[in-house]
Amino acid sequence: MPNASPLADSLERQWPSTSADDELRLQWEFLSFLRVTVVNKIAGLATSQAAATPLPTSPFMSLTGVVKHLTAVERFWMSIVGGGSDLPSLWEADDVNADWQLNESDTPSGIVAAYRAEWCRSEQALAGKTADDRATRSVSGEEYTVRWLLSHVIQETARHAGHMDLLREMADGARGE
Repeated sequence: MPNASPLADSLERQWPSTSADDELRLQWEFLSFLRVTVVNKIAGLATSQAAATPLPTSPFMSLTGVVKHLTAVERFWMSIVGGGSDLPSLWEADDVNADWQLNESDTPSGIVAAYRAEWCRSEQALAGKTADDRATRSVSGEEYTVRWLLSHVIQETARHAGHMDLLREMADGARGE
């Protein structure tokens, strides 16, 4: 992978409203907070640092690999299942690690740009839906509510943000909030 210029700037995080009275808006605010946290975990790192896979038991887990995975998570659950989009899935049925793996051309800035573009697609896919609305598509015969989709993507993003805390600390010693 080229050691292209790093993602230089962090994004500003904003805590969700503590007096929230709208469940769906609160979920979107928490997801937004977590998304920015994820992006900030790779800000300032060289491509080689962001692509490092220091965990022997998880050979595909890198900071940029986590972001690629979260992009695939959002695409599948929000745009394809939630909104019924015909976009291609970023997962491969015969390779469960495909969305984690990096290509020669992958850079932190390119991966973050793809992730951020997916945020817009996700929000458009679920625009106008309520928490109780059903997703457009089922998965293996299971139907999902928008509430479930958002909760699932929030927990997946939070879980991997925690992984990224450790990966970032291993990359350059920086500790997160």
